[in-house]
Parts: sequence; structure tokens; C-alpha cells
Amino acid sequence: MKPTLVIMAAGMGSRYGGLKQIDPMTDEGEIIIDFSLYDALVAGFEEAVFIIRQGMESDLRGLIDGRAGRYMDARYVVQRPDDLPRGIVPPAGREKPWGTCHAVWSAREAIKGPFAVINADDYYGGDAFRLMYGFLSGAYAGERRYAMVGYVLDNTLTDSGSVARGVCEVGADGYLTGVTERKKIMRRDGGICYEAPGGAWLPVRGDSVVSMNFWGLTPAIMEDIEAGFAPFFAQLPPEGAAGAEYLLPTEIDSLLRAGRASVKVLPSGERWYGVTYREDKPAVSAAMRKLKETGAYPRVLFG
Repeated sequence: MKPTLVIMAAGMGSRYGGLKQIDPMTDEGEIIIDFSLYDALVAGFEEAVFIIRQGMESDLRGLIDGRAGRYMDARYVVQRPDDLPRGIVPPAGREKPWGTCHAVWSAREAIKGPFAVINADDYYGGDAFRLMYGFLSGAYAGERRYAMVGYVLDNTLTDSGSVARGVCEVGADGYLTGVTERKKIMRRDGGICYEAPGGAWLPVRGDSVVSMNFWGLTPAIMEDIEAGFAPFFAQLPPEGAAGAEYLLPTEIDSLLRAGRASVKVLPSGERWYGVTYREDKPAVSAAMRKLKETGAYPRVLFG
């Protein structure tokens, strides 16, 4: 069974100020995910599952079906806040979904074999898809032998504000030994810092390996995610439920520390491009234009 590409596109874009997943980035009207879909097709992926929020499908279909959808099977899954394991009662008043673990779990019926997970609003580069497809081609549905594309932190920052990154610990054998989610990392005071609990800004090395949510997984992860919902909700403080998220890096870190999974780190020297903030768009558009001019992509991706 060929690997499936799973695209998390349900984010609300609160810092961006709109649906950044479908905001055109090129003169030809392409969105960031078009570049990932192009790279995925070249690498060998033939099926894509989009995880979206309610009311988004028609807009996204209008962009995808006439482009990459002509060359690969595209399906859509709605991530609903109330789609939770039996017996889980979430805090009242929540309107948005519960993070990246919840997103992956929402697609459980659509995923039958090994799969890659990416964000819809991040540019990853062609090498990342080739590396991941090669890894997943040798994976089996029931095993917990996973992979992650690792990026250099300094290549993944924006000048417009802070970013969230999973800062990784990697062993000499190239396998992930731990990952810590840092919700605010930015250039500050002549270096790179993250905001620690309590508000202090602490330095972090620019050559640190970080996760950009490009994971290679198998359906076995669904069982572990499902089991993790109860402890996730149990530890939520009443005042913190509104913004709480059940995150893939946190769950995978728990699996690693329990010895229940392995994660091969696939190193990438690519530069990340993304639209965390509205101010990022001109730089991302210029980068996409330059990639076309240098021949990395055709002028029209799916012409």
C-alpha cells in the first residue's frame, strides 16, 4: 500500500487574520499547499487527505480539485471539536478543535496504511518529501517505527514575530530521543530565545534540530492518541481549557520516553517558508517566485 499524505488545514489563522491556507502566494494564484502537493507527487504520493474545519471544504476544493486533484486522489475530513473518543466529556464552551493529535485522530477512518502528516501553511521543500516517501515505503501499518523531517531552527524563523517549534533531542544514531514544544521562539537580543514558563526569555541554539510537523506515521498511532485524550483533558486547569491543545510532538515525546516507539530523524537543510503572520506574505511570495525562476518549479505548477 502506497503512503498517504495527510494535510492539516483546519487552523483558524488567528495571528494571520484570515484563512492563510487558501491565500494566493504567486502571480499564478497558487497557495502554499500547491507547492507541497507538487513535491509530494514528484516523490511518489498519489493520495492526499485534507483535515479541514466546518464550512471550509467548498473553498479548498475549488482550489485543489482543478490543480493537484487532477493528478492525485484528494479527500476531505472535517475536524469537529465534539469528535472525541467515547466517554470523553470536554469542558464547555470550546468552539475550535483540540490540536494536531486531534486532527490526526479525526482522519482515522480515511487512513489505512503508513502516512505522512504536514501543515497546510508551511513550505517544506522537495527533499523532505523524497526522504519521507522513501522511509514510508518500507513501513507497515501495525508498527510504531516512525520518522520526522528535522529542520535547522535558524532556517525556520520569521522576522514578523514568534513561532512555535518542537525542539528535538537527537541521538548519535540519528533517532529522536525527545521533543519539547516551545510555543514562542524568536530572534531577540542578538540571538534566538524562547519564552519559558513564568515569562523569562532563555537562549536556544540556532543549529538546534526542530520539528515542523512533518511526521511519518502508521495507523498504530491512532491507538496511542485515543488513549491520550483522557489524561490530556484530566490535566486541564479550568481557566486554561480555551486555548489548550493536544499536540503531536508532546504525544510522540511520551511514546519515546515510554519506549513504545522509535522516530528516525530525516535531516533537511531546506529553508522553511510560512505565513504565520500577515506580514510574512511578501517574503513568502518573493521566495516562491525565486524558486520558479531558478527552475525548482515550473511557472505554473499544475499547468
